[in-house]
Amino acid sequence: MFRCLFLIAQILLALRVSAQPVWSSVQAHEWYALQGWIVGCNYIPGYAVNQIEMWQPETFDTAAINRELQWAQQIGFNTVRVFLHYAVWADDPDGFRERMDIFLNLCSHHFIRAIPVLFDDCWNSHAYTGPQPSPIPGVHNSRWVQCPGDSLSGDVTAISDFEKYTRDIIRQFRYDSRILMWDLYNEPGNSNYFSYSMPLLQWSFIWAREVNPIHPLTCGVWNFDARYDSLNSFSIENSDIITFHHYGDTAGLKEVIGKLQPFNRPLICTEYMARNRNSRFETHLPVFKRYAIGAINWGLVSGKSQTIYTWESKEGSSEPDVWFHDIFRSDGTPFSRNEVSFIRQITR
Repeated sequence: MFRCLFLIAQILLALRVSAQPVWSSVQAHEWYALQGWIVGCNYIPGYAVNQIEMWQPETFDTAAINRELQWAQQIGFNTVRVFLHYAVWADDPDGFRERMDIFLNLCSHHFIRAIPVLFDDCWNSHAYTGPQPSPIPGVHNSRWVQCPGDSLSGDVTAISDFEKYTRDIIRQFRYDSRILMWDLYNEPGNSNYFSYSMPLLQWSFIWAREVNPIHPLTCGVWNFDARYDSLNSFSIENSDIITFHHYGDTAGLKEVIGKLQPFNRPLICTEYMARNRNSRFETHLPVFKRYAIGAINWGLVSGKSQTIYTWESKEGSSEPDVWFHDIFRSDGTPFSRNEVSFIRQITR
């Protein structure tokens, strides 16, 4: 099991020290000053029910990706945060890297850089390659899968496999200007894993530091509940650039910013925008711009991930009058023309 396996890693971690130090605050701020305002979205193509369907050779659709990235470019986005998956890499590492290269070329064509995410504790624990199940009608992210997920962590060779995955991907692109930064682990401890995710989080930073890419490393702070204190402390202390998630109103956003500013590092919000929780482009982008904080909302195109529905959505839900996430319909029509006009104006 995922939880039992990584308890073994706690012992091994005490014997291993990362080869490269965390960037200094000065180095981090110097890098950040060269980037301009980082603004964009978490990207999953409309055709994909999850990360596996996005990246598998049978379903990797360059025409669809190119079309959708063009819509992102047209509203002034310059960044996409994109989730990888170990299972697809394990089936064919060379092919996976080739598809990543194609994706990065498409991003570059539209003046967009990527933030790859290597691991993820969110949603369904059973991940497998091959044909993916159809989405459950009306349910938010009904087929999104964790990486690695319980089903891929059943023996003691798993840590070695995840090390090979991390090193292989980062080594291939460690000098690549199409990459903005590496987000090593999305929401560690989610799905009630809590501290069981700590060893893999720690290992991921050690492996990435030893490859030593030119890009900054990060892991986002996403929950300030006391049960996540150790994960949050480790993430902040080991991230070159501090990233965070926030799906509340502007008062709550400013409170989180106030908690993170004393660490004296650049800040990027790598997840926000939930319209019915008072997290909107019109409310939040001005705050991010005022404080020089990068802004990466969740979602671009309404599709098989069904994130126009809320987290609490039930099977059979009809399309909501107010979308939860996402900006465009599958034909490129915006959910709100006024909203898109505002994004264009503020990113200009």
